[in-house]
Amino acid sequence: MRPITIVLLVILLVLIAAVVAMYFYGKKLQKRQEESEAQIAANKQTISMLVIDKKKLPLKQSGLPQAVIASAPFLYRRSKVPVVKAKVGPQITTLIADDKIFDQIPVKANVKAEVSGIYITGVKGLHGAKVVAEQKKKGFFGRAVDKLQEFGGAKSVK
Repeated sequence: MRPITIVLLVILLVLIAAVVAMYFYGKKLQKRQEESEAQIAANKQTISMLVIDKKKLPLKQSGLPQAVIASAPFLYRRSKVPVVKAKVGPQITTLIADDKIFDQIPVKANVKAEVSGIYITGVKGLHGAKVVAEQKKKGFFGRAVDKLQEFGGAKSVK
């Protein structure tokens, strides 16, 4: 056999082994995630709170207890997490929100939230004035597309 075919066969075998390993590792991670979601659902409580502030901050700057930061995985420590400061009863606490519901949480309003430990999993009752989400600034390309649409008559002039 030619040396090039041997090299290609070895590369093919390594790639197949990597795909199989990633498949089984993914199944293991999926089981672990399902178990943690079941545990979160079992410990869920509905609490009314006044949301003071919400931001996406690195875990080290979030204001969470040191035990929480120390127990977080290494890669999770560097990523930004959605942090909500809220007044629950007489205390002001720092909570972590789920990424899916972070945009739904209004600032400076009373809400009934589903909380599991320090993790906000859902927002049920929104009280007070509904806050309209702030529109993000458009970049150069977005403004150029708007101008071309107005010029072409596809969009009405503001």
